[in-house]
Amino acid sequence: MVILKLPEEIEKARASNKIVAEILNKIKEKVKPGIKTKDLNKLAEEIADKRGARPAFKGYRGFPYALCTSVNEEVVHGMPSDRVLVEGDIIGLDFGIYYKGFFGDAAVTLPVGKISHNAARLIEATKKSLHEGIAQARTGNRLGAISAAVQNTVEASGFSVVRDYVGHGIGKNLHEDPQIPNFGKKDRGIELKSGMILAIEPMVNEKDYKVKVLQDGWTVVTVDGGLSAHFEHTVAITDDGPYILSEIN
Repeated sequence: MVILKLPEEIEKARASNKIVAEILNKIKEKVKPGIKTKDLNKLAEEIADKRGARPAFKGYRGFPYALCTSVNEEVVHGMPSDRVLVEGDIIGLDFGIYYKGFFGDAAVTLPVGKISHNAARLIEATKKSLHEGIAQARTGNRLGAISAAVQNTVEASGFSVVRDYVGHGIGKNLHEDPQIPNFGKKDRGIELKSGMILAIEPMVNEKDYKVKVLQDGWTVVTVDGGLSAHFEHTVAITDDGPYILSEIN
């Protein structure tokens, strides 16, 4: 069941998501060759604690960390470790919090130093697909309009969208209805209504869309070893159009 939020609830969700955005921006400053992914996780936890927020992912279904750090062929749910980032890597950072009754969730993929031309193209295409999807998050559209916009943008750049993992509704729960695939037809799915809050999150692979989960039970990687990128914003649908909650104005 899709839960519609009141305007005052949307603003509470905005407060939570704004903290997520602020923390991701702080972590971005530390992403450079030589840093360990576990140090990025530590920083995320420390800032969240100072802001009076609880990391949303830590302990969720047993996940042991606050921050997901997915490097190169890792698609999502990468676990922080002693791994040292090196020049040419790309890293996806996925972070969420719970703050005053509402969850916030966002993700970004960043270059580590100088990266290859194709890696840069992948990041840019994924980011563009997110914003094309957000542009369709309007009352009266079908959910598939978001999905189709993401897929069309990605495939026009020669990349592929992951099928096995999708975006989701969000609010007082981290994951709510509806699920939001990153592929589909624009006239399919439920009708979008004012008051919905959606976590839209394209996951895009350099090569084939197929993925698998490693033995740690969490880390999702591309089957063919190609690179993967991930961007996410939490967006409220309003009568005035999409309202990106996880963005710093």
